[in-house]
Amino acid sequence: MGKPTGFLEFDRRGNPGQPPLERIRHWEEFHPMLPEEERRRQAARCMECGVPFCQSGVELGGMFTGCPLHNLVPEWNDLTYTGNLNQALARLIRTNSFPEFTGRVCPALCEAACTCSLHGSPVTVRDNELAIIEAGFASGAAGPRPPKVRTGKKVAVVGSGPAGLAAAQQLNRRGHFVTVFERDDRPGGLLMYGIPNMKLEKRIVRRRTALMEAEGVEFRTGCDVGRDVPAQALLKEYDAVILCCGAKKPRPLPPAEGIRGAYFAVDYLTAATKALLDGAPPIDAAGRDVVIVGGGDTGNDCVGAAIRQGCRSVAQLEMMPQLPAERADNNPWPQWPRVCKTDYGQEEAAALFGADPRRYQTTVKECRTDGDGALCSVVTVRLEAGEENGRRVMAEVPGSEEELPCGLLLVAAGFLGPEDYAADAFGVGRDGRSNAATVPGGYATGAARVFAAGDMRRGQSLVVWAIAEGRAAAREVDEYLMGYSGLE
Repeated sequence: MGKPTGFLEFDRRGNPGQPPLERIRHWEEFHPMLPEEERRRQAARCMECGVPFCQSGVELGGMFTGCPLHNLVPEWNDLTYTGNLNQALARLIRTNSFPEFTGRVCPALCEAACTCSLHGSPVTVRDNELAIIEAGFASGAAGPRPPKVRTGKKVAVVGSGPAGLAAAQQLNRRGHFVTVFERDDRPGGLLMYGIPNMKLEKRIVRRRTALMEAEGVEFRTGCDVGRDVPAQALLKEYDAVILCCGAKKPRPLPPAEGIRGAYFAVDYLTAATKALLDGAPPIDAAGRDVVIVGGGDTGNDCVGAAIRQGCRSVAQLEMMPQLPAERADNNPWPQWPRVCKTDYGQEEAAALFGADPRRYQTTVKECRTDGDGALCSVVTVRLEAGEENGRRVMAEVPGSEEELPCGLLLVAAGFLGPEDYAADAFGVGRDGRSNAATVPGGYATGAARVFAAGDMRRGQSLVVWAIAEGRAAAREVDEYLMGYSGLE
């Protein structure tokens, strides 16, 4: 432990953020990193606990807390404090394939479980992680690591989101020949098109995929497996197939179906990114009153994107009640804190329009159009909690309707699992939640030589969980191909 009194001497200081009214003028990331001296102080706050809950990755109170990758957090915090960044990088990438992604977009389950947060502020684990990997890229220490020996085995990975990339990286480094099939025009999956640029710049995704290509991974874009590419062609050419197709079937909002001016959030965010990268026409919020249905991360990303496009107003509707500002007595540390958090998009809306855009216990009841059939307003309704057949439900409050001007309605109400066609093409069954069914505790499907991982297997989740799933699936595939595995 490099600094036994660090947590007593130094206050938490995260990476600074540009003021909201400045950062909404551009689409770049807006959290510059701290100077190295201050970063070392932040790493010194780590207590190197005898039982480091930060790396536990366990379920408590119905939610996970601690890192699902079981990152060696106290070790690389200590190495950062002592200035041994190359050694810190070696420990970091032993468990985390892509710290440059999790260091930007992960909600930091590790910090929620940090012992320092029991009576104060947690260690800046996520920022420290990002500093280590970016220093590694700057110095060249995070360069390509191609395998020295090839096994002759070939693996196809379908989908290039975080699960697919993690599986491909691990299997390639083991020495297998790996080809990643991606239906979009660029690899990255949701990292490329589901997360807006100001949260994860696309040069960061390109940097990683270019590094993987230098290590020997082949990417084939514009290949829609199950439609353009037959499943049997992959099974004939490859020794194993891993399906990492995500959970991209959006949850519909019935009043918005067939309405001109209503879009699913993932389509809106994809168009916004393609407009930045290629100059393609966006689904434009400029000059429009925007209503977003969904209070999660995707809804918040839509708020930030709409503001940058120049929307006239923005409202974000959340069906559930507002969470408390502080932990309730039945939500003790180290459980994930069920508290109300204000994210960057909501901060920007408050700064620009003078109020938090969120409206709780509210949803859209009706969409109204003008004489040309274009959306012009929505009718919202308040909701209250009730019970139906022993289950909690949110029911309409009679007489609580309110009409809001709306020229663009974005549905960010979550997902219902993977799209069917890829799994169907390989004869993969479904579980009770419509996800790809695998053996209990494993990644093998009922179809011979076909495995599944990531959101396609576990349902809509976090990038860090997708990476963990991809790595675990790679180990299982490696064992299947070779009879044993040294992958972690």
